[in-house]
Amino acid sequence: MSVIIERRYSDAIHPFHAVLLAGIIPWFLGAALSDAAYFSTYEIQWANFASWFIVGGLIFAGITLIFVIIDLCRAHRRVQGIVLYAVILLATWVAGFFNALMHAHDAWAVMPTGLVLSVVTVVLACVATWLGFHSPRAGRETQ
Repeated sequence: MSVIIERRYSDAIHPFHAVLLAGIIPWFLGAALSDAAYFSTYEIQWANFASWFIVGGLIFAGITLIFVIIDLCRAHRRVQGIVLYAVILLATWVAGFFNALMHAHDAWAVMPTGLVLSVVTVVLACVATWLGFHSPRAGRETQ
C-alpha cells in the first residue's frame, strides 16, 4: 500500500511574504486617498498623512522585495511568473520612492503630481499583489 502525501500549502509564497505583500495595498491606497482629500480640501494635514502612508508602503514593499530576491536565488522556489512579479514589485517600490520624494516638497507643491504618482503606485501594487498570489504553486503535481 502506498501513501500519498498531499500538500495543502504553497511553496510559491511564504505566509509572512503573503502578509507583507497584501499589506502594501492599504498603505499605498491610504496615500492615494489622503492625496485625493488634500486635492479637494487643501488641508495640509492630508499631505502629511499621505507622506506617512507612503513610508509604510515603502517599508512593506522593501521587505517583500527581499523575499522575492531570496525566492529568485533558490532554484526549488523559482516558479513560472516570479520574474514578472519581481519586476512589477520593484516598479511599485520605485514609483513609491519617487512619490515620497515628491511629497518631501512643500505641501502646496505636491499637487497634482503627488496624486498621479499615488494612483500609479496603487495600480502597480494591485498588479504586483495579484501576480504574487496568482503564480503557479510549486509542489502541486499535475495528473
